[in-house]
Amino acid sequence: MKAIWNNQVIAESNDTVVVENNHYFPIESVKAEYLIPSEIHTTCPWKGLASYYTLEVDGLQNRDAAWFYPEPKPAAANITGHVAFWKGVKVTE
Repeated sequence: MKAIWNNQVIAESNDTVVVENNHYFPIESVKAEYLIPSEIHTTCPWKGLASYYTLEVDGLQNRDAAWFYPEPKPAAANITGHVAFWKGVKVTE
């Protein structure tokens, strides 16, 4: 699977975890140079507290377009160390 935004591959892995129709990419498969930590947090009742990254590619930013669960609840332990995308990021094979 590939996550693409602004004509750049942000992440690529054959080992994503699908939860609620979202592909979670192992953090090591995500290109860190495109990630800027965000101050935004949201809470999922069964996954826990989510943190976000803003994507920056070629001078353009996509605010809070990637999220992850630093310490997911036990029911979501399989997404520990994984990142998912939205806000126009195309996830494709």
